[in-house]
Amino acid sequence: MFENSRYLTKGVNQSIPLELQIFMWKCIDEIPIEKDYLQVFNLSVKGGIQVIQHKQEVLKYQNTYFVLVSNPVDAKIFVIDDGEYSTMLLSEEY
Repeated sequence: MFENSRYLTKGVNQSIPLELQIFMWKCIDEIPIEKDYLQVFNLSVKGGIQVIQHKQEVLKYQNTYFVLVSNPVDAKIFVIDDGEYSTMLLSEEY
């Protein structure tokens, strides 16, 4: 999974900094267990630091990252692999 062409929606492109987009793709690439078709990222800001909670449901997985970025954001991101391609989208775009 997630070894196909990667896309993102207009909403992600406009509201999520590129450095965070790249970081989330890297998190998916480095999952140490079998990947679920749906990856969920909850982004929040605490004390000026970007907090990224990454999880999947099938084969339970969860990890939290604290990242220094120039423009931290609050958002919920889904990354979906439909077999043909992978798409990163804001939860409200689903």
